[in-house]
Amino acid sequence: MTRSLLGVFEEDATAISNYMNQLYQAMHRIYDAQNELSAATHLTSKLLKEYEKQRFPLGGDDEVMSSTLQQFSKVIDELSSCHAVLSTQLADAMMFPITQFKERDLKEILTLKEVFQIASNDHDAAINRYSRLSKKRENDKVKYEVTEDVYTSRKKQHQTMMHYFCALNTLQYKKKIALLEPLLGYMQAQISFFKMGSENLNEQLEEFLANIGTSVQNVRREMDSDIETMQQTIEDLEVASDPLYVPDPDPTKFPVNRNLTRKAGYLNARNKTGLVSSTWDRQFYFTQGGNLMSQARGDVAGGLAMDIDNCSVMAVDCEDRRYCFQITSFDGKKSSILQAESKKDHEEWICTINNISKQIYLSENPEETAARVNQSALEAVTPSPSFQQRHESLRPAAGQSRPPTARTSSSGSLGSESTNLAALSLDSLVAPDTPIQFDIISPVCEDQPGQAKAFGQGGRRTNPFGESGGSTKSETEDSILHQLFIVRFLGSMEVKSDDHPDVVYETMRQILAARAIHNIFRMTESHLLVTCDCLKLIDPQTQVTRLTFPLPCVVLYATHQENKRLFGFVLRTSSGRSESNLSSVCYIFESNNEGEKICDSVGLAKQIALHAELDRRASEKQKEIERVKEKQQ
Repeated sequence: MTRSLLGVFEEDATAISNYMNQLYQAMHRIYDAQNELSAATHLTSKLLKEYEKQRFPLGGDDEVMSSTLQQFSKVIDELSSCHAVLSTQLADAMMFPITQFKERDLKEILTLKEVFQIASNDHDAAINRYSRLSKKRENDKVKYEVTEDVYTSRKKQHQTMMHYFCALNTLQYKKKIALLEPLLGYMQAQISFFKMGSENLNEQLEEFLANIGTSVQNVRREMDSDIETMQQTIEDLEVASDPLYVPDPDPTKFPVNRNLTRKAGYLNARNKTGLVSSTWDRQFYFTQGGNLMSQARGDVAGGLAMDIDNCSVMAVDCEDRRYCFQITSFDGKKSSILQAESKKDHEEWICTINNISKQIYLSENPEETAARVNQSALEAVTPSPSFQQRHESLRPAAGQSRPPTARTSSSGSLGSESTNLAALSLDSLVAPDTPIQFDIISPVCEDQPGQAKAFGQGGRRTNPFGESGGSTKSETEDSILHQLFIVRFLGSMEVKSDDHPDVVYETMRQILAARAIHNIFRMTESHLLVTCDCLKLIDPQTQVTRLTFPLPCVVLYATHQENKRLFGFVLRTSSGRSESNLSSVCYIFESNNEGEKICDSVGLAKQIALHAELDRRASEKQKEIERVKEKQQ
């Protein structure tokens, strides 16, 4: 009966232990959460105080926001103190009672249960030994020891049992206390916390919170209005930008702007990886003053790709790719091949770089200046009644005859007209409707005996420095002058006069204007070799002579008066078998700021050739005199 009742009490104690462990974990979570809330509230208050020390890139100096957050920081700091007090009260009034019950009372029951079980086992063992005492051979000593063992174990079992039963009975009361006391402490702590909050949250704070709430609503309405405006803007931009999504838009709908001095966009850059292999990298390019900048994906800022002041740009064919163009630096040492995405971008990039190369971006209104220059180029080939009507200040005397037709002179064109043109019609320099040759062709010159073959030869590989590669001796090897220049052929056209530098200036103006009108940007780059015998255009890649100009046929040469990169010369050739039927062709080139040097080199070559010819004639005359003297003797 006692054992059965003990089992009921032990089962009840086990159930109480399991339940109280779960309740302890739940209350411990409340306590941990309160501690975390107190720490988080304190950290929030600290961060709000440090807001005014922050430097936001787009924040600016918002004093109103800083002041508001400082007030919030004070209130939240007071709440943090209240939460800290609540945490202390929960630790004392809630966690301490249930922890004491769990650690002291429940463990005492478990300990007494183990001790009672040990005492019962010892008593059973003593009874077994006592029961096995021999009836025939009694031993007083053994009997005494066994009897004493039974007495001791029975007494110990009885004492342990009484303490164990007492603890089990007391557990019923302790259970009620352990359940109610933590809950009472929790509720009292919460009531105290709410009272502190009620004291701190006065009417002044409520008014402050109401004002902040109104401000938040105003900000929200303003945000909604901005979002609606932005959404409408996005829809409008999507509709307007739909044609721009096409990689190569229709040029009739999106005309090319040739007056740009700044441009940015993605281009494919060609990079050589071997003798014949290359790769194309897509990068973002933009112009900055007289520099072309590039920025690869992931880079923080752009880097200098090339200095495009006084550079040259032209369309090229490269690896069967469309819309490629080449930029060559002013000294000719660096060049880059880039590919645009569309025909429009292709032409705009070339025009923009060409405008920057002319340093138009340095003027006060770069786009207006570029537009004026381009308009002047268009007007340069537009017929007008006379040259004098466009320049009344340069009108000749009243009695002087006026030619029936004349070409206009552009005051803003790339060429600078001489004042000697005041009484000179442009038709006396360049014939009207004269065709312009933009590619290199081989001329024919027969007015110098023995020069026709050399003048028209082409396709021969030439060493530009006059060194012979074989036993055949070049006609330029004996020349004491060898100067090499990098030039780009702009064009040539027949002229009516070859005795005044204005012929070269007018030819430059018309060729540049025609290139601008017809969108011709491609130029053939060559090496110009100046010797005492001739001028040679040599292919820089194959060293093959493209064209040879005998020096005696070069009758006039000049540099542009403003753009020193441009120079030209007039070649007098015979257009038939008769030497009296002569024609003059003016060739225009672009160099790397070496126009004057080239003209000086040509002049030096002609002087050397003249002195050599005079020496030859003097030598022949001396020989003739000696032969006459020998005959007289």
